[in-house]
Amino acid sequence: MILVQENTLVKELIELCLARGISGREERVRELIISRLPKDVNYVIDNIGNLIVRMGSGKETVALMAHMDEIGLMVTGITPDGSIMFKKIGGFDDRLLLGAHLDVVTERDIIDGVIGTTPPHLGANQPTENLKIDIGAHSKQEAESLGVKVMDFAVFKKHVSLLNNRYLSVRSLDDRFGCLALLHVLKNVKRRDLKRTIFFVWTVQEEIGLKGAKAFVSKNTIDLCYAIDSFACCSSLTGDVACGKGPVLRMVDNSAIASYDIMKKVLDTAREHNIPIQVGITGGGTDGSVAMEGGAKMVPITLAVRYLHSQAEYISLEDFENLVKLLTMLVEQ
Repeated sequence: MILVQENTLVKELIELCLARGISGREERVRELIISRLPKDVNYVIDNIGNLIVRMGSGKETVALMAHMDEIGLMVTGITPDGSIMFKKIGGFDDRLLLGAHLDVVTERDIIDGVIGTTPPHLGANQPTENLKIDIGAHSKQEAESLGVKVMDFAVFKKHVSLLNNRYLSVRSLDDRFGCLALLHVLKNVKRRDLKRTIFFVWTVQEEIGLKGAKAFVSKNTIDLCYAIDSFACCSSLTGDVACGKGPVLRMVDNSAIASYDIMKKVLDTAREHNIPIQVGITGGGTDGSVAMEGGAKMVPITLAVRYLHSQAEYISLEDFENLVKLLTMLVEQ
């Protein structure tokens, strides 16, 4: 049985997930990751905000990528009555906005906000267009006095649930579990034994078009890429891929078809070490597709996530532990 108070992994995942950072505003997440890097590890932050650690000096180059950003809302303006107008950042169902509780992040503070709905007593179903954030202000001036301005952002308030002592549910597991996996692998690998150049890359702006990965690949030659990201499961498209059955090789999605040869090597490694593993097809895209366009072989090594891009995202804790084991072995090969 996993006890939240005693389980370091659960606490680490929750801490990263609770950090607020939509695409283009990943600075809080990046700072938290940097604070968790080993003290003897050197890192760089590139011009657009990617966090990069380079290890080893071999001719072959391998990149492990995970994105720091999450879906959310960008403030676009304030109405005369003090309501906050916004633009969606990243793809998610508009229905999630109805009745949502939000953290509105300003330069000064984090303030509460809600998106209300018209009660059934007063009309039919609530439309999702023209929704606004209510922060309790009654004028534009009052909202501005609370520190709200254009380019501030909001995220869904994050509630944590541990389901059946096996699954962790919290908003932004996509892709904060990937960020944490990179940290664990970096700490686990025997650096002196590395025979290849390994890049650990925490990317920005993945949710709006893989922008961070594109910038990284444009400056670095990569032979092999493992994108550590989510696998949206539990649909007719994704077959029997499920949480709790091991990491998932995300071989086909809307952005790319991964390397069949690398898939077979990863499967061999997993089976050799008795690590459960799945192979699946889903939608969406990953940073790995960008590496492929740059000439690299790639396979996204992911976790099955239920209810992806919602407030109830959840993963298997055992899957996460097996993901870290597998990635560590692949890096050290």
